[in-house]
Amino acid sequence: MPRSVTYSAILLLIIGNLAASLSDGAVKLLDGEVTTFQYVFLRQLISTLVILPFWLAQTPDVRRLRSPKLNLFRAHLIIIGSGCMVVAITHLTLATANAVFYAAPLLMLPLAVLLLNEKTSLSRWIASMFGFAGVLVVLRPSEFHWAALFALGTTFTLALFHLTARKLPSEQNVITTLFWTSLLSIPVSALLAWIAWTPISLYHLLLILGSASLILLYNGLAVIAYRRAPAGNIAIAENSGLIFVVLLGVIGFNEVPDGLTALGIIMIVIPLMPWQRYTQPLRHLLRPKPPSERRKNITD
Repeated sequence: MPRSVTYSAILLLIIGNLAASLSDGAVKLLDGEVTTFQYVFLRQLISTLVILPFWLAQTPDVRRLRSPKLNLFRAHLIIIGSGCMVVAITHLTLATANAVFYAAPLLMLPLAVLLLNEKTSLSRWIASMFGFAGVLVVLRPSEFHWAALFALGTTFTLALFHLTARKLPSEQNVITTLFWTSLLSIPVSALLAWIAWTPISLYHLLLILGSASLILLYNGLAVIAYRRAPAGNIAIAENSGLIFVVLLGVIGFNEVPDGLTALGIIMIVIPLMPWQRYTQPLRHLLRPKPPSERRKNITD
């Protein structure tokens, strides 16, 4: 694959992660002045309306909902995860909340073993345990904040959301999946928002609109990027999101991470790095050559 294609995919992921970080910043600016369920409902409604034209542009067969129960389950995971995310970002620093969110891929390992009976290697278990140790460093049990439970709730729902995507029918493409998960989340989120509804200003509405649009931008750019290049070649760019939220927290909200938080973030990121790709050439050089090849080098 040409390097230019890989680099362009990496750039798309970096831009997407910047958009996702700005979305978190918009939630932070809400500062709890909009109820959690209002935010979730309005975000899902906006997402549905934005995706609707792309969904309608497809053929009727492609638009069709397949595996309704699974899609309904994943839609309600969005409600739970988004609600927990709002609480976590409101009461924790952006760096702390996002560091816990980034542990979702690590949590997918035990969930895949328990729910899908997948086999995994000892090295992956060790890497996941190391990453979870980083989560504990970030959260600091001796200084535990109750909002950390909501950050962990988001992490769990994210892991389950991504894991269940493997069970989606192959005939259901990304546009159709995004549309139906957004649409199916509206009834329950609307009911919860109605129960807890409070007057909402134009400023808050614009923040929610911006947050929803930025998350959709991330999702769209991620789909394009992963279709252009293999995940193993570009997934490292996802870690740029943590850099962006740290910078956003420092510049926009005066949230300067301390040494323990920085250490925990590094411990979480290390297991997510594609080490196999970078160490493969080194292992090839260190691998003993067969006797026939050694004899050939001697006679040359």
